[in-house]
Amino acid sequence: MGITPYDNQSGFSLMHRYRIFNGYQDYGQTPYFFPTGARPFFPSPRNGDSGYQDAATGDPTDFEAFRVMELRGKYFVSPRVEVNAFVPYVMNTAQINGKQLNVSGLGDITVFAGYHLIRAIETAGVQSRLIVGGGLKLATGDFRRQNDQGERYPLLNQAGTGTTDGFVYANYIGSFHNVGLSVNTSYRRATTNAYRYSMAPSSSTFANLFYRFAFGSDWQVYPSAQFFYEKTNGELYEGQLTGEHALNNALLGPGLDVYYKNVSLNTSFQLPVYTAATDHTASAGRFVVSVGYSFKQTTYWLGKKRS
Repeated sequence: MGITPYDNQSGFSLMHRYRIFNGYQDYGQTPYFFPTGARPFFPSPRNGDSGYQDAATGDPTDFEAFRVMELRGKYFVSPRVEVNAFVPYVMNTAQINGKQLNVSGLGDITVFAGYHLIRAIETAGVQSRLIVGGGLKLATGDFRRQNDQGERYPLLNQAGTGTTDGFVYANYIGSFHNVGLSVNTSYRRATTNAYRYSMAPSSSTFANLFYRFAFGSDWQVYPSAQFFYEKTNGELYEGQLTGEHALNNALLGPGLDVYYKNVSLNTSFQLPVYTAATDHTASAGRFVVSVGYSFKQTTYWLGKKRS
């Protein structure tokens, strides 16, 4: 959601994320952020599987691209309690041996709430916040897509997962004058879908070291260095690990957040700095761009009017 400098303000944003996997470590291949055939914003014009077969042979042109266009909303029901909803439109592409599988559609909607446990604002130039919360990823996306022969597409290439996931998270934001740090960590567990597939428990951590430039009363600019780490043991079938899509990697790169009055532009670009050994295509990076608007909220459903 960006650094969101607005204090306890409800709002919404439209975010696009591109995540790419490319190159096999076992073959000494270099991952590319834009491999041939991978489009960062939209999938190939062709639909369906276009002769795709889920049988990788080490072709260096293989890749998996996960894109999502996501509408995000945040509402403060009280000065310390926020509720959030993410509604994604998923656009996934997998290419193996030159053949592509393109799947698009409504993804799994996420709803969660956070409580501002610590909220120390402008104390001798120091700001400190600690937000804790949790929520659910709902099984709203289609996870039953299949080819003309009735064979289902792989789990992670579907628009949805068919599982309801629960997660908890903590977010700390601290700053001293114009220098700040935001750290967010989360832990997730999934149920099993109708085909007895699920994902193993996963965790992720995101850190953002930023500096604030203010230009008058309307403009704020935050250049940053952003770090992302994720870990999961991958897919489960009937409760047993299959070894598919295990992840243990770290990404690092620059970010830039720009705020004009109540309008925001948030961007980040990260490349891999660590990737654990895997027999699948390796993490090659991701970028995120988001535009948002925050309301000038003065009252809440719960609690008193803003002071």
